[in-house]
Amino acid sequence: MSTWPRFKTHHYSNPSLGVSLDISRIPFPDTFIASMEAPMQSAFKDMAALEKGAIANPDEARMVGHYWLRTPNLAATEELGIEITKTLESIIDFAAQVHSGEIAGPKGKFTEVLVIGIGGSALGPQFVAQALGHKRKDKMHMHFFDNTDPDGFDTVLESLSHKLDKTLVVVISKSGSTPETRNGQIEATHAFKAAGLDYSSHFVAITGVNSKLDQLATKEGWLARFPMWDWVGGRTSEFSAVGLIPAALQGIDIMSMLGGAASMDAVTRKSITQENPAALMALMWYFATNGKGSKDMVVLPYKDRLLLFSRYLQQLVMESLGKELDLEGKVVNQGISVYGNKGSTDQHAYVQQLREGVNNFFMTFIEVLKDRDGSSIEVEPGVTAGDFLQGFLLGTRQALSEKNRSSITVTLNDISPYSIGALIALYERVVGLYASLIGVNAYHQPGVEAGKKAATGILAIKPQLMAALNANSGKPLTVELLAQSIGADPEICFKILERLAYNKLITKQASSPWYNSTYTV
Repeated sequence: MSTWPRFKTHHYSNPSLGVSLDISRIPFPDTFIASMEAPMQSAFKDMAALEKGAIANPDEARMVGHYWLRTPNLAATEELGIEITKTLESIIDFAAQVHSGEIAGPKGKFTEVLVIGIGGSALGPQFVAQALGHKRKDKMHMHFFDNTDPDGFDTVLESLSHKLDKTLVVVISKSGSTPETRNGQIEATHAFKAAGLDYSSHFVAITGVNSKLDQLATKEGWLARFPMWDWVGGRTSEFSAVGLIPAALQGIDIMSMLGGAASMDAVTRKSITQENPAALMALMWYFATNGKGSKDMVVLPYKDRLLLFSRYLQQLVMESLGKELDLEGKVVNQGISVYGNKGSTDQHAYVQQLREGVNNFFMTFIEVLKDRDGSSIEVEPGVTAGDFLQGFLLGTRQALSEKNRSSITVTLNDISPYSIGALIALYERVVGLYASLIGVNAYHQPGVEAGKKAATGILAIKPQLMAALNANSGKPLTVELLAQSIGADPEICFKILERLAYNKLITKQASSPWYNSTYTV
């Protein structure tokens, strides 16, 4: 059966943006979009109120203004608009001075950048760095601490071992007390000291005004400090100093990236549903998941440069939409799970299950029309590698459709600062509109805070265990005795003791059954 008539009706194209959207392979009935017009108009009003400065995060009584970052004249107050503009100017000026060598380390011009962050403070910069980087053309080379894994720190520091004196370190933390970022900062500081380098002449802070990090950077005389505003959430911070400083240092055209985002914003502000690609996509998410997250979203970009996009979307979508309560306080357990890698790799990985296994997903294909800079050779007579890539995309999409697997296709003309800016802005708007449709707050994250609180409690157990072991030095103790002595969960104690023993910080005497093993110092 021909899909052309439906494709003609449900293919959105915006040549000025260089973006197209095909929703024809989501099997919604002809009446669906019209039936959703009232809630869609309500979502438009919610988004308009957000951009005008409405309190969007009641947990912290703050606005959400990431849209202002690319259009400062639309900020809630004139003062905020001026602050955004001045910060952007200072970012551009700072990067130019670093590139020229006017700002340099004690041993000369910086060539490397180590970004230390977690979550949105790393995912956005990493995605943009890979999507837009060119090793031979980049003005600086990018490295990331994005976890609190000791081995991960060592791996990155090893790659910088002979270039640490040429490394600029960007530490990103709104509060200045985020444990993963703080740990990375301490590890980096230790590495600089061990190399006989004055770390303060290499470090830059991106943080909240008067935060712990801000105070430390001021006290120690770090190279520079840039603001993180409380009205910009981590997952929507790519167009703040968080994302713009790493990108500018790498040599990416950040003004073009901001221009792409601003142009997409202008299109997706439209309250005519059929002319708004973000609204159309939000409605497709709603239909595909029954408005209840009943299916997963598989993101499959057919471009190596977009490999990290699914990871970036995981945080943007899942942290924004994964909520226990709706806006009225009712338990709804909302969200959409996101996963994906890239095409055509995934055709040799999990597409087999997608086509013939459980139908618990909808697909998003991302197509890029431009193959490469320059011409392509033929890998077969009359056929290039790019022909194969498109063939695999279209073939996979068709094979899934044959088995009633739904899909959306987003098409970009190319991969450029402008198109990446537009792509990020598109999905930011989709998330906001979809959140309104399902009645959840996309701009708070109580589950994340709960996890941090639980981790803090667990971290407090290690010193108690060590104190108990030291108080009984030389006396073998089982995990149950140790847990009982400090009033802690024996399972948590077991996990901590096993790690301490493996790292030779304590001694373990194995026994059978395993839970009768003993530990000593």
